[in-house]
Amino acid sequence: MRLIRSRILHWPTDQWHQPEYWEDGILLIEAGKVLDLGPAERFITAGLDLTHCEHYPTRLVLPGFIDPHLHFPQVDVMASFGAQLLDWLNDYTFPAEARYSDQVFSEAAAETFLDLQLRHGTTSAFAFCTSHRNSVEALFGAAERRQLRMVAGKVLMDQNAPAEILDTAESGAQDSEDLIRAWHGRGRLGYALTPRFSGTSSSAQLEKTGLLVQQYPSVWLQTHLSENLAEIAWIKSVHPQYQDYLQSYEAHGLVPKGGLFGHCIHLTESETQRLADAGGVAVFCPSSNLFLGSGLMPFEALQAAGVDLAIASDIGGGTSLSMLKTLADAYKVCQLQKYVLHPFEAFYRITRGNARATALEGFIGDFRVGQEADFVMIDPAQVPLIARRVQSAQDLQGELFIYMTLGDEQLIAETSILGEPAYRADAS
Repeated sequence: MRLIRSRILHWPTDQWHQPEYWEDGILLIEAGKVLDLGPAERFITAGLDLTHCEHYPTRLVLPGFIDPHLHFPQVDVMASFGAQLLDWLNDYTFPAEARYSDQVFSEAAAETFLDLQLRHGTTSAFAFCTSHRNSVEALFGAAERRQLRMVAGKVLMDQNAPAEILDTAESGAQDSEDLIRAWHGRGRLGYALTPRFSGTSSSAQLEKTGLLVQQYPSVWLQTHLSENLAEIAWIKSVHPQYQDYLQSYEAHGLVPKGGLFGHCIHLTESETQRLADAGGVAVFCPSSNLFLGSGLMPFEALQAAGVDLAIASDIGGGTSLSMLKTLADAYKVCQLQKYVLHPFEAFYRITRGNARATALEGFIGDFRVGQEADFVMIDPAQVPLIARRVQSAQDLQGELFIYMTLGDEQLIAETSILGEPAYRADAS
């Protein structure tokens, strides 16, 4: 059993403007799950023995951050200069991903990647691997050893890329099915069918992937949609038979309820409505959209149209693994479109909101009794500027806004998985 006394914040419902917060709270963890939580006074009155309590009066304890769209192999190409999306893929990403054909390299990279995730306070993620089956096995193996709740998938791409990272319609489908059977639902792991985007998949591959969606309804579907204007024009030239980008997925049964579509910046009105009607999720990737010059996702407009939303780092087009820095960019993108991203909404989005958008709210994202105890501790004292700035914060929303605009991984004092520390700043 672990007993933590600290400042505790979470969102037990989907009303982001109604967080549950205790200035002096207790989080009680047993067997990796939340056993109880609430104001410290209640536990003291009930006679709880606090002898072995861990007391952190100035830290803020939050559910672990959830990143619903990133590329595990692209850590190696972060901060690559001078290109927009299609050139960036060809010049940097595809050559880097070719290295993951090597099993030893993939396994070492997976360990580094997960170390970085935990250091940045991210406890769960939806990861694109490479087209190489062993890249998925390396990531799942490393995540399983750490008991992480992780969803990942082998990228499917059988055309329009260098030969060393292409599969075929047949091999891609077979590898995906084998990986589903080996890893999906094993411990805390889940599988996502992962066509990179429709331009790098033939109609035959998209068709086979759609059949797998039907055959394995409990797996996720993750891909890209409408990120860049040049990309949209290119997709039209690759698949001229479809009226728009979204239809290249719809025609093959690849817009399931809960399907995760990265970016969704330049959707037509028709695509927006069809995505909303299907229950697809538009994943907001503000940092990579800014870095690659792709555009500004119409966050408020998509939300108003009924499209479900999530917020992600999109490493390695994104420029930080920190979900705090992702929120800083999200705030700026929304500001440019006259939507104010409230700090409560922002932190709700990267915890319970992302859990709900990815159908994981029954396991993670908040501190309801019975939930898996993945959490982070934020310590403003670790960053002198923030420590000084927080002194003048007038309320909780002001404090959170400081963290999401000035913060990064330096704020993370501890990241715990199933209640046990997996990263501690003072031990690094």
